[in-house]
Amino acid sequence: MEEIRILAINPGSTSTKIAVYEGTTPLFIQTIRHTTEELEPFDVVTKQFSFRKKIIIEQVENADIDINTLSVIMGRGGLLKPVESGIIAVNEKMRHDLEFCVYGEHASNLGGLIAWDIAQSIPDAKAYITNPVVVDELDDLARLSGHPLLPRRSIFHALNQKAVARQHAKSIMRPYEDLNLIVVHLGGGITVGAHKKGRVVDVNQGLDGDGPYSPERTGTLPVGDLVRLCYSGNYTEKQVLKMIKGEGGLVAYLGTNSAYEVEQRAEKGDEYAKYIYDGMAYQVAKEVGSMAAVLHGEIDGILITGGIAHDKYFVNQVISYIHRFAPVHVYPGEDEMKALAINGLRVSSGEAIAKEYV
Repeated sequence: MEEIRILAINPGSTSTKIAVYEGTTPLFIQTIRHTTEELEPFDVVTKQFSFRKKIIIEQVENADIDINTLSVIMGRGGLLKPVESGIIAVNEKMRHDLEFCVYGEHASNLGGLIAWDIAQSIPDAKAYITNPVVVDELDDLARLSGHPLLPRRSIFHALNQKAVARQHAKSIMRPYEDLNLIVVHLGGGITVGAHKKGRVVDVNQGLDGDGPYSPERTGTLPVGDLVRLCYSGNYTEKQVLKMIKGEGGLVAYLGTNSAYEVEQRAEKGDEYAKYIYDGMAYQVAKEVGSMAAVLHGEIDGILITGGIAHDKYFVNQVISYIHRFAPVHVYPGEDEMKALAINGLRVSSGEAIAKEYV
């Protein structure tokens, strides 16, 4: 029997990651970098659609892979209305919400749009997204913020958190749905989720809301001081939003979004860099403690993943605070391409049923 061929598409703000898998075997993986000059003509991210699609097709063909042999096209899920976790078929309603940025503008919106368009040109090919950042499984209590006009929202690294949680469950031969896990994603943004029997019942809003500061984001800020800053007359709304997401965290303190660079500076004796880096680890550990409380202390494991999980110093700093809560397991990196492919295989084999976006 011929293996299913899957194209995975993961658009980021300045890059597009693509991969072709035959079953779970990668045939081709590439990260395409986009310069500021290339992206400058597009005032809205979804207008990059034709530009990015053309490059994806060219790169797949340059790898001597016939587009027509693809059966499943998996796009990274973008900003949509809150959805259940799982695999979701791309339909007209989803395309509309992604194209017109109904729930927000982000490069990942292009994932579903390009996946659908490519699938349309291939006989019998299907387009899906899986575990977009807006996966919402929050308990009702977790939605309370302190004011009814500002409910807490679920926006987090759902794709990688769910993939790592399932990977860990498989490694210990337990169903994911039977476990209580805390999953820590350490990347440009940082999210810490409480996974209770297969549901993420609480998680910090890692896009621009709360939780630890990260390489590019401020996380939780003193609210009163933030309000006074907003009304000081010194900053526009756009500047404040950029300060919170893009120019916060390590960028604000140290002028770089590279955790590796900060680590190197600390190793060379930069005490301020070490102080700020240690502070980020401290805040991550505090968030883990919050999620431990959410799970009533009944925790089967704490999983640390994402790009910064490669940094043993940072990970050990976090572990030094949390190791008594539960066994800690480190899964460095964020293999989102493989996660997309595995979910594509699950839906094509019938192991999983695709949901409808309504």
